[in-house]
Amino acid sequence: MVLCPTLIHGQIDPSNRPNFIIIFADDLGYGDLSSYGNPSINTPHLDRMAHEGQKWTNFYAGASVCTPSRAALLTGRLPVRSGMSSNIHRVLFPDSKNGLPTNEITLAEQLKKAGYASACIGKWHLGHKAQYLPTNNGFDSYFGIPYSNDMDYIGHGDYKELVQQNLKALKTEDYNVPLLRNTEIIERPANQNNITKRYNEAAVAYIKEHKDKPFFLYLAHNLPHIPLFASEHFLGSSKRGLYGDVVEEIDNGVGQILKTLKEEGLSANTVVIFTSDNGPWLPFKTHSGSAGPLKAGKGTTWEGGMREPAIFWGPGLIEPGMVSELGSTMDLFTTFSAMAGVGLPKDRIIDGKDLSETLFHHKPSPRNSILYYRGPELYAVRVGDYKAHFITQGEYGQFGEREVHDPPMLYNVNQDISENFNIAAEHPEIIAQIKKLVEDHKSDLVKGKDQLAERE
Repeated sequence: MVLCPTLIHGQIDPSNRPNFIIIFADDLGYGDLSSYGNPSINTPHLDRMAHEGQKWTNFYAGASVCTPSRAALLTGRLPVRSGMSSNIHRVLFPDSKNGLPTNEITLAEQLKKAGYASACIGKWHLGHKAQYLPTNNGFDSYFGIPYSNDMDYIGHGDYKELVQQNLKALKTEDYNVPLLRNTEIIERPANQNNITKRYNEAAVAYIKEHKDKPFFLYLAHNLPHIPLFASEHFLGSSKRGLYGDVVEEIDNGVGQILKTLKEEGLSANTVVIFTSDNGPWLPFKTHSGSAGPLKAGKGTTWEGGMREPAIFWGPGLIEPGMVSELGSTMDLFTTFSAMAGVGLPKDRIIDGKDLSETLFHHKPSPRNSILYYRGPELYAVRVGDYKAHFITQGEYGQFGEREVHDPPMLYNVNQDISENFNIAAEHPEIIAQIKKLVEDHKSDLVKGKDQLAERE
């Protein structure tokens, strides 16, 4: 395999910087892709990505709900540091007052230092006001819905009841969400019946238009977050029902992107990653995804809330195979910075790790721990094979009320992936090790001012 020579020799050739594409699903579960074991959803393009690239089995989102997870991805930092997490409102809403603080450095701003063009397509959810939108956070352009597609609801009825009826009960006009180009509303309500199709087309067009210089494309789908919509060609295409139709349309877009990269001669110098912001939103029955063997889902710090499918693709760059090492969406900031030859900011703590050696040479990941925050509180910590729960709490009426555990519950999440068997009594030394890590972490932790609590 021919690896990028600039990385082998420790020097970055400005004319040969790799392109980066992040494809970020919304509320996709660990068990929702056929390459991760789903028997009913057909995702051949993502499966090919996994075959030609790396499939990670211990990869984590930065939070278990939308806003803090996206802040973690784009800043490489725990959202508690930026104030993009809260116990009052867990995400931003259309009447939220604030957004991502201006002093945070996004991945787009970081890569701009190396001359990258950048675009954000899809869901933003880091502030809907002009000063918080992508074009004021390092991106050259933006096309998408600025928050969750179930907001601005003006319809009637409960979604959980509507999904048990038929597709005609689901109306895109019931959700008065805006579609933006840069900072201007170009359509309201956004036609969500074809929103995935339009995002995919915009991504392909962007690649073709920017093939002559390094680019960073952040394609953040609004789906399969509810309400579910698919374009006409995909309705009824999946054995999994409407949810499967939605995922298969996203997969089709992945195929279009990979095909375009190969046709434009960019596949040998482009890194594509597919993952999701958090686990499945479980209460919506057949309109919910699946966490597979993992416990619980969106909103919780059980594995199903934050462990996600993650596939890295880059022929000539990524060494193919399955990776069981730990990784996090926060690591993309650090990894892409290293690959682009951009030094990390020295005036703040960056929580991401550089995964380059794992991606290029299958060497062990530099990440050995995962911190599971719920809002501004640390609920659980994983170190190596072991995960300690200091606090557990369900969400959306599932998996129990808040409970503090002293001593913490302990699970070997490689041997016990579903977190069924508490082994705290057998391993006090591991609990002591994890408590020491928590103590060290909190010793220099400065929590940012809560940006989610205030609403207008």
